[in-house]
Amino acid sequence: APGPGAGGDLPFFGSVLRRAECVRRCEEPRLGAASRHRAAEEVRADFQRRVPYSYLQRAYIQLNKLEEAANAAHTFFMANPEHMEIQQDLENYKTTSGKVSLIDREARQHMEDYSAGVRHYDKEEYELAIEFLERALKGYYSEDEDCQIMCEGPQRFEEHEYLDYKAGLYEAIADHYMQVLACKHDCVRELATRSGRISPIENFLPLHYDYLQFAYYRVGDYVKALECAKSYLLFHPDDDDVLENAGYYEGLLEGTVDPATIKPRKEAKALLRRHKLESHLLQVAAAGLGYAYTELNYWNRYGARQDEHSVPSSISSEPEDGPRLSLTKKPMPKPDRELKEGGPLLYSDVKFVYNSEQLNGTQRVLLDNVISEEQCRELHRVATGIMLAGDGYRGKTSPHTPNERFEGATVLKALKYGYEGRVPLKSARLFYDISEKARRIVQSYFLLNSTLYFSYTHLVCRTALSGQQERRNDLSHPIHADNCLLDPEANECWKEPPAYTFRDYSALLYMNADFEGGEFIFTEMDAKTVTASIKPKCGRMISFSSGGENPHGVKAVTKGQRCAVALWFTLDPLYRELERIQADEVIAMLDQEHLGPSEMNINPKDEL
Repeated sequence: APGPGAGGDLPFFGSVLRRAECVRRCEEPRLGAASRHRAAEEVRADFQRRVPYSYLQRAYIQLNKLEEAANAAHTFFMANPEHMEIQQDLENYKTTSGKVSLIDREARQHMEDYSAGVRHYDKEEYELAIEFLERALKGYYSEDEDCQIMCEGPQRFEEHEYLDYKAGLYEAIADHYMQVLACKHDCVRELATRSGRISPIENFLPLHYDYLQFAYYRVGDYVKALECAKSYLLFHPDDDDVLENAGYYEGLLEGTVDPATIKPRKEAKALLRRHKLESHLLQVAAAGLGYAYTELNYWNRYGARQDEHSVPSSISSEPEDGPRLSLTKKPMPKPDRELKEGGPLLYSDVKFVYNSEQLNGTQRVLLDNVISEEQCRELHRVATGIMLAGDGYRGKTSPHTPNERFEGATVLKALKYGYEGRVPLKSARLFYDISEKARRIVQSYFLLNSTLYFSYTHLVCRTALSGQQERRNDLSHPIHADNCLLDPEANECWKEPPAYTFRDYSALLYMNADFEGGEFIFTEMDAKTVTASIKPKCGRMISFSSGGENPHGVKAVTKGQRCAVALWFTLDPLYRELERIQADEVIAMLDQEHLGPSEMNINPKDEL
């Protein structure tokens, strides 16, 4: 630190200059001049988004190297999950070459090892789980060291224009160092975030120790189990479950090892100490120097290990009054609202079929007779007159699979065509009326205590393309969730853009059954295990909450055309469907002209 008096800071700056000289002396012989290895921000951003792999895919196709092209496309897609063209390319590779196993060329090894460790843990293969989780920890700390070093590169003065910068010596040093320190502090988030995601895996580093403490117990290594439990408690000292586990391990070691000699792991202790000091300095700077800074907690205990070992079988032989290992499921974040179901269906003709329990899920309902056979036929006639290929998908006629044609239309388009006389106005209004009927039913059945608004309404048909149905192994619509990005490998659903995070409930109202395939399916978050399968027919409606609790998709339509009204709803009025508001205005205008509602009864009957 600089000493007192004139020249007291010279030793401090002397060491800084020597360090800078050392870094440059090492850098140039190994990496060449700075102009050769310090890339522009645009280039760095392209590499972060894995843009070169998009070009590589095209190059490999030209060289007829389809396997390399598929892997390049997969690598790009992992960082750009919203990219529809690449998603389509991947489906084509799977269909044409039968290639299912794809390689992410930029996969982070510590993430891969962690995922493998969790998979082995879930299968109760504890020795393999330990091997991979320990390797993941080693990789994590190595990546952390690299992340810290990379933060010491050039920084931008985010709140200043460089040419107008008038700070003094110590202000300039503080400005630069705070940028570096904020970058280093963010390594916790960086190392816990999968490619293409914004949100990190909550509680990522502590979870390693949580899994390990139980895995080591199961293989009989109580010393390591206690060591990992104490390491986890560094991050969450008030976790009752792990405190109880640690006490149990200490009891097992009595008479052989002094539990007090077993300490938390040094690397965990050092990282946590450094992280707390970084946080303190950043908060001091925010208070004293006017920096904008908010401390985020990426070690939230809601990101907890989920397993079913409430009382492990190996402990069941312990005396009834002996200590027990408590590994119950930890609390998940509370939903934004209380989840209910079973409310009145409002209309006498609507028939209840299955609830959530019968559909093996959460917030699900299957109904029949929502509309009549005649209304299905009339709606289908409207669809024939107004649908446009690729509507809703920027004109892409086969957005989900090359083996089907996709067509769609919105409520507003139907009403405009009706007003212009291009389709019967009564038929056009039917689309508007039945979507409102569906909204009322969903709001009532799920006992929502606030208004449910339309987020998007779409009349859609999927048509099997002749000559392209041989040996199909794809889906008509891949497994997904409606308000988050489904990540089957991580068993997560990331509620962040480009997902429609404001959607709360979804519904599909089917118009016909004269086609082959096309079953609607729910799956587990692995996107493989089917929990319910529903065969569409006229008047049948499936409705469900839009989050990661309800991954779903559509099986291949192999013959004929499958049509439905797709509806998405929100509880947030800020995200009301603009076209719906405009459609309401058209309806109001038509009513003023005494054209009246359609002949269907859209007024709910007295509650059942």
